[in-house]
Amino acid sequence: MKAGCVVGYSEELHITVSEDHYPVFSSKVIHPVYSTASLVSDMEWVSRKCILPFLEEHEEGMGGAVTVRHVAPCTKGTIVTLEAVVTEVTPQKVVTLVEASTKNELIGKGTVTQLIVSKEKIQQLLQQATLRR
Repeated sequence: MKAGCVVGYSEELHITVSEDHYPVFSSKVIHPVYSTASLVSDMEWVSRKCILPFLEEHEEGMGGAVTVRHVAPCTKGTIVTLEAVVTEVTPQKVVTLVEASTKNELIGKGTVTQLIVSKEKIQQLLQQATLRR
């Protein structure tokens, strides 16, 4: 990784809750709220924003782990701000603490671990996965 991805570096993401964020199972909306799955996806995206400027040409980030507590619901039209703050950096991984909040309350919090892997290694892993099918 290039220099600059250090503990304390942060990025933000702002989303407006829409029907696309609702939890859907078997083609049925369960609740008209921001789903935990959408929260996790947005946490991964804001965390990825923390590494993108620092990846070398031959590197890529891969998801390693996500922990999340979804503590409050929010409904359609709510603006959610997600902030990722880098808490750990090694040559092989970057960990971020992510908080998601509305203007009034915290709605979710967790960590995202991204593995920093060579594109060549990713191709090898994909080939191995294909052979295991």
